[in-house]
Amino acid sequence: MNKKLIDFQQHGDSRGQLVAIEESVDVPFEIKRVYFMYDTTPNVRRGYHAHKDLKQILFCVHGSCKVHLDNGYETEEILLDKPYEGLYIENDIWREMYDFSQDAVLMVLASSHYNEADYIRDYDQFLGYKGIKKV
Repeated sequence: MNKKLIDFQQHGDSRGQLVAIEESVDVPFEIKRVYFMYDTTPNVRRGYHAHKDLKQILFCVHGSCKVHLDNGYETEEILLDKPYEGLYIENDIWREMYDFSQDAVLMVLASSHYNEADYIRDYDQFLGYKGIKKV
């Protein structure tokens, strides 16, 4: 599966912690969009889509949440609960975010501006896009 957890370098002292994220140094793509989710309703799943081209890095900068990943052949659940750890997800992976803590803030760095045509929002269409036949 085209994903990996990235530990971004922390800089800290008695005053607290700082994490710097630099395009083309820490992030393997040009950052075109940044957005974040917060005040997520309890027991709600977000996402339910894949992207044709977009690459993303997800950070739970406060609190925690889980991410369900599915490439059509295998699935994986990732816990995001460290503000210095990002989940890099390449295109062609179905994703769902869930189990948000009450204080969760999920920030996303994206390789492209918003483009609805890049989204695959139906799971069966996702499988078809990947050339996977349902059994």
